[in-house]
Amino acid sequence: MPTARKHQIALEATPYYHCVTRCVRRAFLCGTDSTTGQCFEHRRQWLEDRILALAQVFAIDVAAYAVMSNHYHVVLHINKIKSLAWTDQEVCERWHQLFKGTMLTQKFLRGEPLTNVELDAVRNKLEEWRENLSSISWFMRLINEPIARQANSEDHCTGKFWEARFKSQALCDEKALAACMAYVDLNPIRAKMAEKPETSDHTSVKKRIEQFKENQQQPKSLMQFVGNPRKPMPEGLPFPLKDYLELVDWTGRIIREDKRGSISSTTPPILDRLAIAPKRWLFMSTQFESKFKRLVGSAFKVKQAAEKLGYTRSPGLGICRTVFS
Repeated sequence: MPTARKHQIALEATPYYHCVTRCVRRAFLCGTDSTTGQCFEHRRQWLEDRILALAQVFAIDVAAYAVMSNHYHVVLHINKIKSLAWTDQEVCERWHQLFKGTMLTQKFLRGEPLTNVELDAVRNKLEEWRENLSSISWFMRLINEPIARQANSEDHCTGKFWEARFKSQALCDEKALAACMAYVDLNPIRAKMAEKPETSDHTSVKKRIEQFKENQQQPKSLMQFVGNPRKPMPEGLPFPLKDYLELVDWTGRIIREDKRGSISSTTPPILDRLAIAPKRWLFMSTQFESKFKRLVGSAFKVKQAAEKLGYTRSPGLGICRTVFS
């Protein structure tokens, strides 16, 4: 029986989540259908554009993404502080980028006079929208529904395009976050769709590399790397960008060369800071989706998250205790 969404995603447990959505009926996001010979590569750009566009509207930061042949991955951060800082006007403007809104909210946005009763109705609606704009469920819904309609229209068919709404894993600490991001960014290399991170089309790591090469900046559409944890900690990913790119490149070389039993002595320093043994890192960054359950992180963090999510038991505690100890 599927787990209720409220037991999978909760800000009280962690703001970071890995989400995956897969296609049904041999549907394609990219590649060529060997039966019909039709190429669907252009659909990957649909999805990448949609993910990055929604990140500019929602209080949801995109830490990593990868668009594959019949599924896609995103690592998301719920930015509740950002949503609470928005004015009512900003909330209304953002929601109206996605939907028409109501007659009253349209009047509010145009600055037309409203009665007290109408203003109360508008404020109630805006609070609902503020909550929706920091909801991963709404974020994933507004990726999947338009893409499904567009693909069905192109295929001249109706029915489900996606297998389910989405699957999610809560990332309970820095180790889980780093491993999951690398796992997502290295998907095309593991699938032999690319040889290097910088040639992995429709991935966040390629976008970061291209932007950095161009002007030594980070893409504004993606969550920023702000360096190692410190006080006060600025908003962003708790790693230096250079260290993360070095880590992904190093991991990708080992995966590509199929040398799982041979780990280079020149391991990236970020592994030392995270206290992860190289062989354990390689296991995490290649087996993340198949080996870990809904909660990922150290045993202590997983137990904490399980309690906040309302679980009677901590799913995947054994493998987390073994790998993250």
